[in-house]
Amino acid sequence: MHEAMVAESLLAAISNEAEKQGGKPILAKVSCGTLNAINDDVLCFAFEAIATGTLCEGMTLEVIHRPMQGKCKSCGGQFGFDIFNPRCPDCSESDFELLPDAPLLLETIEFETG
Repeated sequence: MHEAMVAESLLAAISNEAEKQGGKPILAKVSCGTLNAINDDVLCFAFEAIATGTLCEGMTLEVIHRPMQGKCKSCGGQFGFDIFNPRCPDCSESDFELLPDAPLLLETIEFETG
């Protein structure tokens, strides 16, 4: 299961940062691209299961999906690619390239205060 491996990596990174910060993590935001094969529910379930008994137990994991980006070959504009309207929103040209999909990133970690 791909999500279980991702959850293990996230747990290790969040736990490491929690030790450095000396706090209990309560929320982590993860972002990934549209084509990244991450199922939010499965990832959150796997994370919750492996976080049991650790400093990360009970924290919330939020997954943000970043849209594919296109770059117009006519005007050079960069835009969120819409499969139902594959044109540059600035100049309406359909000659564009798809940019690389956003990677899976651990964006932020929030810690309990007090």
